[in-house]
Parts: sequence; structure tokens; C-alpha cells
Amino acid sequence: MTEPNSDHPITCSREDGRVEVLFEGHEIADSGDVLLLKEADLAPVRYFPRSDVAMAFLQKTDKVTHCPYKGQATYYTIHRDARIVENAVWSYEAPLSGVTQLAGRLAFYPEHVDFKRAGLTPAETRAIDVDEVVRHTDSGSGASQAEHWAPNVSMPDDEAWEGDDIREDGRGDGPPHIAKPYEGTGSI
Repeated sequence: MTEPNSDHPITCSREDGRVEVLFEGHEIADSGDVLLLKEADLAPVRYFPRSDVAMAFLQKTDKVTHCPYKGQATYYTIHRDARIVENAVWSYEAPLSGVTQLAGRLAFYPEHVDFKRAGLTPAETRAIDVDEVVRHTDSGSGASQAEHWAPNVSMPDDEAWEGDDIREDGRGDGPPHIAKPYEGTGSI
């Protein structure tokens, strides 16, 4: 056993808010009790309590690895909607003394799933710039609260194009005009 040290520091803390794990767009875990493990210069890893993971989609495999800092890891394959990813999840059932809080929790390889914050902390909520989030809403006055976006289509002009139906007005005393497909129609 190797203890975490200044050359290989390991810290574990609770992540604020809820975190969802999505596999092929389907929720496979959702928890407000996620542990975030930071180990040396490795990417942080989220560990979810087993009770917050849809275990019906996981199947334990024979794969076992050993980490000198955390202990023996067991692995799970994800089976969902005819999609199978082997050894995409791991767990330390009996972790070493420096990381006992990981016991029985599950971690997901990020290349196989998406992590989504299910809610914002109060500090994150206060930091949101509402004018950047809310656009083109009507305040009730009939006027937009923000500048309008540039149009993505152009309206046809009143110039005649080849093939247009050019008509004389009914009295014969005015200039000809371009007939519009909706001209003379109405609704009840």
C-alpha cells in the first residue's frame, strides 16, 4: 500500500448540486451525493453512490485492477438499448485507508458517458447574467427587451422578375402591378 503524499496528492470532496450521468442520451445515474476525487495530475473523477445508479443497466465483469493508492477496482459493463460498452464503470469495494469514502461507489469513464449538472448552486444562480440568457421576450408592452436578431431571410422586392404575372389595374388608368399569389384572397 502506498499512502498519498506530496508527490502524489489525493483529495476527495463533495461536488455541489446534482449531477446526472447520461449514456446515449438516457439517464443512468442522478445524484446530489457525488464525491469528486482529485489525484495528482490526473483528471478529476466523480464517484456516485450505488443507490443513485440504475444498476439494472450494469453487469459486473471479471476485470480487476489494482491501484497502489486506492486498492483493487472491479468493473462493470453498461448494457442499454442494444448498446454495450465493456468495463465502462469501476468501483473500489474495499478501498485503502486513505480513500475509504469511495467504498462501493461507482465511477464512469467520461469517454462513454456525458455528465450534466442537474441544478445550479445558489452562487452559480446569482452569477447568471439574465440579459445573456433571456433574449427577445415580450415584456407585455409589445416591445422586445433586447435588440432584434438580423433576419435570416429576405423579402421579395416589388420589381418584376421574369415569369411574374403583371396585371393592369382594373380601371386601366394606373400603372401595371405585379400580381401577388395571395392578392384578392381573405379569410373568414
